[in-house]
Amino acid sequence: MSLENSAALEFLLSRRSRPAKTLVAPAPTREQLMPLLTAAARSPDHGKLEPWRFVVLEKGAMPRLAELTEAQGKALGKSPEEIAKARSQFDQSHLAVAVIEVQKPSDKVPAIEQTYSAGAVCLGLLNAALAAGWGANWLTGWQAHDRGFCEEGLGLAENERIAGLIHIATEGVAPPERPRPDLDAITTWVTE
Repeated sequence: MSLENSAALEFLLSRRSRPAKTLVAPAPTREQLMPLLTAAARSPDHGKLEPWRFVVLEKGAMPRLAELTEAQGKALGKSPEEIAKARSQFDQSHLAVAVIEVQKPSDKVPAIEQTYSAGAVCLGLLNAALAAGWGANWLTGWQAHDRGFCEEGLGLAENERIAGLIHIATEGVAPPERPRPDLDAITTWVTE
């Protein structure tokens, strides 16, 4: 019995994120988003800790997050250009899913493996959105690492942080292909 899924492999070999600034309405409805979240939650998770959760940022939340980004940027002494770039992901977004890493105490699963699991969820969600025909992009930015933004904007606890902001909507324009890694330069074969 073969488990080959050539369509899935072809998708992975040709997948391409869509720049968030090129995404347009409509964004997925809650009903359309649930299968994507379900697919993302099937990511590797050592010890079944589920060291992540989702915060869905709908269109109505974006102005508040844009304003908070600007306020936090000014308080941190960020340049106007840095603030404008960080703010734009909320000013322009129709929907984003914040994948929240939730560090959980474990004698068996090191913290770094929980971080990797949260990253796998981000990629799983990104790929699920693209496979479902949506445009999607994984962003963070300085505000995603700022405790003030995380706590005030998303209500994160001390043991939580943003692993990624996955923006999902309709593809406005197809981006050109970009250079990919040289596999010969980054691959080592161990034979003994």
